[in-house]
Amino acid sequence: MVEDTTILSYKNQAPNLREFWLSTEQFADRDYLLYEHERLTYSDVHKHVANVATWLFDHGVEPSDRVAIAMRNYPEWMIAYWACVSIGVTCVGMNAWWATPELAYAIEDATPKVIIADEERLTQILSLPEAGEAFNIVAVRSGKSDERLTHWDDLIEGKNALPEVEIHPDSDACIFYTSGTTGKPKGAQLTHRGCVANVMSLAFANIVQAKAASSINKKNKVNTTREVSLQAAALVVTPLFHVTANNCVAHSMTMAGGKLVHMYKWDPGKALELIEAEKITVMSGVPVMSRELITHPKFSSTDTSSLKSVGGGGAQIQPDLVQKIEKTVATARPSTGYGMTETSGIITAIAADFFLDKPESAGPAMPCFEAQCFDEDGNALGVGELGELWVRGAQVIRGYLNRPEETSKTITGGWLHTGDIAKIDEDGFIYIVDRKKDMVLRGGENIYCTEVEAVIYEHDSVSEVSVFGLPDRRLGEEVGAAIFLASGKSLSATELRFFLNQRIAKHKIPRFIWFTETPLPRNASGKFLKRKLQDELELENAS
Repeated sequence: MVEDTTILSYKNQAPNLREFWLSTEQFADRDYLLYEHERLTYSDVHKHVANVATWLFDHGVEPSDRVAIAMRNYPEWMIAYWACVSIGVTCVGMNAWWATPELAYAIEDATPKVIIADEERLTQILSLPEAGEAFNIVAVRSGKSDERLTHWDDLIEGKNALPEVEIHPDSDACIFYTSGTTGKPKGAQLTHRGCVANVMSLAFANIVQAKAASSINKKNKVNTTREVSLQAAALVVTPLFHVTANNCVAHSMTMAGGKLVHMYKWDPGKALELIEAEKITVMSGVPVMSRELITHPKFSSTDTSSLKSVGGGGAQIQPDLVQKIEKTVATARPSTGYGMTETSGIITAIAADFFLDKPESAGPAMPCFEAQCFDEDGNALGVGELGELWVRGAQVIRGYLNRPEETSKTITGGWLHTGDIAKIDEDGFIYIVDRKKDMVLRGGENIYCTEVEAVIYEHDSVSEVSVFGLPDRRLGEEVGAAIFLASGKSLSATELRFFLNQRIAKHKIPRFIWFTETPLPRNASGKFLKRKLQDELELENAS
């Protein structure tokens, strides 16, 4: 029972992230955090976490206070994170891609007592008038000399024990700002109970996936059981200030005693080198990363035999990519998951033969989630009927920081309104059709953008595509598409429309098509910035 609402949770899960972290002491000598030529074991990180936590306590940070992290995917991110959540301090993940006004807004919203930041973010933070007065600043990998700064090396010195604290399961563990593309970002308040429930869901999904992968010989693929002794290893390719990397990839690897191999930024060639050198078992990113990885010129000459799973989330994976992963990666099976910041991570997961059989599905809901589609009046819908997906379970956030009205609109009776249009089949598999507002209403006909995008992706000249609605005086809206072509490929609007005419209804074919010279703009979680495209692309330049 949470706030008078009965919810599903896992019986034997750790009560909070402190106990979860302490359980990993058993992996003492295993590699944990790797970056470039740096390598830290679990034992190393436990020592650093205890020292950082002690420093925070010594500088007036108490349980329920907030500490912000603003940096790229450095090892210090995870150390600071575990230090915070292990002493009941709320960790606030700041988007490392924010401009200074956006960063200033989040600092004002979250009111952290300490900000731990790298060189790039320090320049922004030090420009704020309240820097060094309203909050302490810890500098990571910085050569800056400023009296307002404390350097990271000063925090990790010593032989301190982790301070003793009591942490309630429903207290805030972390705050992640939603990656919405319009308006001010909202700080989602993730609880300890929700974060631990999420990693339990991931463990369940991994067990199911492992059983599915045991059928790999039936598909005439390489037998992966020969390397069961490999330490689990994940390539961290998406930002740790989002739940995909932190709550899903990092937490699940930590629970398994695995290692996290950090990349400064995404580079498919560098990723292949790391997969071979570090025996990466899991490659989890947005779909475009999987596509770039398996189509890279060096892929066939790289030893990728350690890979067991290739996929991820953050955006809907196209059916053709599911098949390409299955055919291209000898030892791995395709996988994906559907989740959001507001559910502390994963809601559904699907992999291997299930995914091949139902490539357009996001999979069934995890065991501790209730999932149901509702119409606009809040009436529950039946099998196969399209409506907004609502979910309920321990992973749902407590609310939005300083946004009670937004919270009450989004969460009713424990049910989270996802804002996604979906349907659920007779087997309980969920199909995400589109964002509730990411739909073109053309002459009374609903056109779901992801459907059109999936068909355009079937053309081998297309590398990236984003479909969106454009105002039209006669029909209400028309369909537009921005396309970035694959290297060395050519395609005209006429050729594309001929291609689409054979595959989708005519009213779904984009009236306006732009071919861009550069990759399409994305936000930090890898999703296309459709509003930016709508605002910047000029109709007279469309084909």
